[in-house]
Amino acid sequence: MERALEKIRPHTLSSLSHQKTPATLLVALESTLSEQNADPTPTAYFAVLLTTLEGTLQKNDTGMDEGDILPGILYLLALIIPFVPKPVIQSNLSTVLTLTAPLFPSLQPHAPALRSQLTIYHSVFMALDRSQVEIQGIRQAFASILQLCLDPRPKVRKRAADLVKDVLATPPSPLQHHPYADRVAEWVNNALVEVSQGPLARGKQAKSSANGEHAIHLLAFLRPVLSLLPRQVSLYHLILRWLNDIAVFSRDMHPTSSLPRLGNSYLSQSAYSVLSDLCTIKDEDDARPTAAALPEIIKAILSFPPARSDAALSCSWIHLIGTAMVAYRATCESDWSSEVGKAWKTAWVFLESKETSVRKEAAQTLSVLASCFDADMVRRGVSDEHSTVGKIISQSTQALDSLPYARCIPETLSIISALIINVSNVDAIATEKLFSSVIQHIGHLRIEKTFEHKEAADATLAVSMQTLGPEILLRLLPLNLEPSDRQAGQAPRAYLLPLLAQPHPSPLGHFVSYFVPLSERMFDLQQKAEVEGRQSESKVWDVLVAQTWTGFAAYCYGSPDLPQALSLDFSQLISQLLYSQPSLRPAIVKGLKALVDSNVAIAEGKAAANPSRIPAEQARRNLDFLQTQTESWLAVYFNVFGSVNRDGRNSIGDLIATWVSIAGDENVSKAYHKVVGLFKTNLPQGLVPGQDSSMIITTLDLLIIILPYISPSDSHNLFQLCLDQTVLCSKDNGVQKRAYKILSRLVESNKTSIDSAVVIQQLADWSEGLLPAAKKDRCTLLTSLIAKLEPSALHLIPLLIPEAVLGTKEPSDKARSAAFDLILAMGRKMGQGGVVKRDMIDGMDEEHAQSANASIEEFMMMMAGGLAGASPHMISATVTAISRLVFEFKDEISPQMHTEIFTTLLVFLTSANREIVKSILGFVKLAIHSLPIDIMRPHLKELVPALLGWSHDHKNHFKTKVRHIFERMLRRFSWDEIYACAGEEEAAKVLVNIKKRKERAKRKKANREDDSEDEVCPCSKAKTGDAFEDVLYGSESELDSDEEEEQPKSKSKPQNQRKFEGARLRVDNDEPMDLLHGAATQVTTSANARRRKPGQEASKFKTDEDTGKIIIDEGDDEEQDEQDASNDVAGAAYRESLTSVDGFKRGPNGRVKFNKDTKKRRREEAMDEDVEMGDEQATKAPKAKRRSDVKLGHEFKAKKAGGDIKKGGVDPYAYLTLSQAAKKGGRKGQRVGITGKR
Repeated sequence: MERALEKIRPHTLSSLSHQKTPATLLVALESTLSEQNADPTPTAYFAVLLTTLEGTLQKNDTGMDEGDILPGILYLLALIIPFVPKPVIQSNLSTVLTLTAPLFPSLQPHAPALRSQLTIYHSVFMALDRSQVEIQGIRQAFASILQLCLDPRPKVRKRAADLVKDVLATPPSPLQHHPYADRVAEWVNNALVEVSQGPLARGKQAKSSANGEHAIHLLAFLRPVLSLLPRQVSLYHLILRWLNDIAVFSRDMHPTSSLPRLGNSYLSQSAYSVLSDLCTIKDEDDARPTAAALPEIIKAILSFPPARSDAALSCSWIHLIGTAMVAYRATCESDWSSEVGKAWKTAWVFLESKETSVRKEAAQTLSVLASCFDADMVRRGVSDEHSTVGKIISQSTQALDSLPYARCIPETLSIISALIINVSNVDAIATEKLFSSVIQHIGHLRIEKTFEHKEAADATLAVSMQTLGPEILLRLLPLNLEPSDRQAGQAPRAYLLPLLAQPHPSPLGHFVSYFVPLSERMFDLQQKAEVEGRQSESKVWDVLVAQTWTGFAAYCYGSPDLPQALSLDFSQLISQLLYSQPSLRPAIVKGLKALVDSNVAIAEGKAAANPSRIPAEQARRNLDFLQTQTESWLAVYFNVFGSVNRDGRNSIGDLIATWVSIAGDENVSKAYHKVVGLFKTNLPQGLVPGQDSSMIITTLDLLIIILPYISPSDSHNLFQLCLDQTVLCSKDNGVQKRAYKILSRLVESNKTSIDSAVVIQQLADWSEGLLPAAKKDRCTLLTSLIAKLEPSALHLIPLLIPEAVLGTKEPSDKARSAAFDLILAMGRKMGQGGVVKRDMIDGMDEEHAQSANASIEEFMMMMAGGLAGASPHMISATVTAISRLVFEFKDEISPQMHTEIFTTLLVFLTSANREIVKSILGFVKLAIHSLPIDIMRPHLKELVPALLGWSHDHKNHFKTKVRHIFERMLRRFSWDEIYACAGEEEAAKVLVNIKKRKERAKRKKANREDDSEDEVCPCSKAKTGDAFEDVLYGSESELDSDEEEEQPKSKSKPQNQRKFEGARLRVDNDEPMDLLHGAATQVTTSANARRRKPGQEASKFKTDEDTGKIIIDEGDDEEQDEQDASNDVAGAAYRESLTSVDGFKRGPNGRVKFNKDTKKRRREEAMDEDVEMGDEQATKAPKAKRRSDVKLGHEFKAKKAGGDIKKGGVDPYAYLTLSQAAKKGGRKGQRVGITGKR
């Protein structure tokens, strides 16, 4: 609210009366509130505005012109009332109705005041409870607002329609439907009857027809509220009949039609959209109230298709066919099948459209119609090719070679994909019989070099792979990858291998019988090519082998023959590949993981990939079989895990966790004991300095993976094993880090009973052996232990405070976050209550050794002890930790404690140590943001001068930080309060500068808002996700720096060139073109590229028959030079008039200005004459011209001044080396001196 009011106050000096009146009124109301010592709350503004409105009406001051008081009151009331609490509006409802309801008639001619009135009633209706809905004044106001939904003024009409929609969408509790829904339905019914009685104007006359405008406005109102109206069949039938008449008969009809001629094309388009929305509405019982009228609508719409040239209307009409047919199928199960063929035939012809949008909409609608097939239609399609489904498939296949459909081949392929998917959902067996020839035809098109739509063909083949499986698809389209296939003249289809990666219904046994032998043969070919030195061929075979095994995972999703396919031989092969083929390892790991995950999900009834559609019982049998194999497979996985690098262990670790989850308690216990045995065996060797500890780290990683699945007894033994000084104080970072991680996860799992006090004491005693890499996991462990600490053992918390405080200064972000979590955990534990036995705290004096009640304030006192630290680092860390606690527990800390903390830390703002001051500035920034104003206001006199003392310090960005703090301060305190505390004149200048910068930033922001919406505004700084981090380090200054300058915006090039969207014949001089067959490979949809392509003219060059080298004749270049010289004469006169001594220029006002006769101009003119004479002689006698002698050192000669100095050159002096000057040369044996002269 305050932000909105800030935009109004400056307009008190505006020259526009409609801006000045609300601003002046607002200032007067605020002065009244300040005189009455009332807080400027929304309720206070609301009350004083109602009083002002009442007084104005009593004076009969009801003028509505610009500058009158009544529109200004309504404007401010509309601005304030959305922020007023609902109970306040409910209690003052009668007053609001008495004052505002009689104004509706007088507000009709005045749109701005009427919009304010609608905004007021929007908030009023949103605040009503069930008992207030039926008040007479409320119902009359709603009836007046309904009439405004057809108002000719767009803003008024939209405001009223939004009000009605929001009212119906938010019924008063506990109602599910608003009581006004029936009243709106009745009004819609009457409006429909009224609009339908009179004929609608056509074409250009529709704009001037009141009946036509009402029809357009009624359509715009209906669309968002249709789902909110009551499910009355009569109302829906009337709406559908009216919309159908508008949609169909708004265009030219046959003269003998008995129906009236209605509307225009825009009405038809809008009616189609509303009809589509109606067809998608359902009741709670999944019934459609439009079912009775659907047959009539579909018949009428299919009988009157729009013109193909009207793209917008065609798209809406085609979309309506799809939605209507889907609704028809859901309501009329017996009659809809006969209409599918008619709808398909009607929509199919629009694929020939030249407009891309029409073709895409037609393809989408045809794809929707494909979902309307049932089992009977599919079975008839298999047995009778002249049935509906048979004709549709045949038509789609023929379109791939038909010239009229050449531009819509991608859309046709997408339709075929939809047909394959929907038919397979109905009858998977019939899919192969119906689409075998189609798939083969697409496969033949895919290998044609001139076929352009390979990506669309791949998408259709991928759908075929997904529905039929590679076992069937490769029988229709063999791969033909081996040399024997090449020798037989069969085209290879390597493009099918990448399509294997998606789940499909083929069993795993097909991969074992087909692809495993194929990959072995290709691997042998790869090895042979590598031995013989054919590296390129070797790489090709290597890629093909990798692509083959990439498809292994797709066979593993719910395979029906898993016990038979996963035989001993195949298992050994996979194990060997895991060890010896790192390139194939990711694909094999993914497949082995999918074996378990897919069967677990299917057995549990979860949504999972189940292409073979195996039942849950079969999935459980697969899991039982896999459980018998886990022991041997886990041994393989453990060995592979230890052999790979640490960067590649994540996928192996996930695989181990997946298989351990189904292994059973016995197998998990065996695996655990094996890993623990390896750990104990290698632990003594790892403690020796210089010895390799990789095996210990590997075993700890394996223990972390299987930890969630071990038994409670094993969990207890593992906890005691890791809670050992030799492990936690190991000299290896990795061992310490993983040991602490295991301990923290065991504590969080609650599988073992732990005495937190004893463990914390042990960890505190071993803190000296802690390494930096383990600090994060140690803090995580301590956080878990603190949560389980008994209330009588809170004396251990002070032991951990120094470590936690120093952890907030760690370089690692994760370590700092863990340290902050530990501090907050200790604060929450202290806040839960208990007793702190001070006599048990190390280093506590006997006189202060009484027990104290635990609280957050007691913990703050403990934390404050770090402020007396010996090092600035400790003091700075303590300030940061206290800041975090203040931010988290600001509501639990008393105002007195807040004051003590603030005054204590404020002293350090005058410290000479920058690290301490940096933390204090962060605390001050947080305090201004979070603490109440009453706590901060008494300390402004000390805070403001202290901050201004650092306002000129650029080191550590102190100047910027102080400016940000003052910006925040000005948001919460007035300018006068802060300026009065500044003191010195020099310091006050800083505040004045900040104020000016803030005002400048507001003006720039206002200017940016006034600019066009197309311009991209600078994005604000991204949030970190942590509220404390955002407050302490975020919220950068919104003011521009003085040194910053606006960067020139790069202007994008205008894209006026129309994109080529048609189709053209491919020009091929080598082969004849058959336009009756195979048009898909002879027609291209890409634009004709006119630029020269590399090597395009190579056939025109002369070449040597023996070597094949290009022969270039020098005479051609000379002839070209002659032609260029003759062409250059045309512009010589114009250039001479601009640059020569006798030339002239014209100024901006058209006056002639002659060129000056300077040495530079004469010298350039002489050089031009020399060149022209040389060119003329060259044209007369094309003899070999000897190059003129160039003086030594010519590269240092100035190009413009004629002197020795060269700007931006290598050296400003023209000097020569002795070796250059000593060289012999020149005419008649003349020698060149050291200065370059002869």
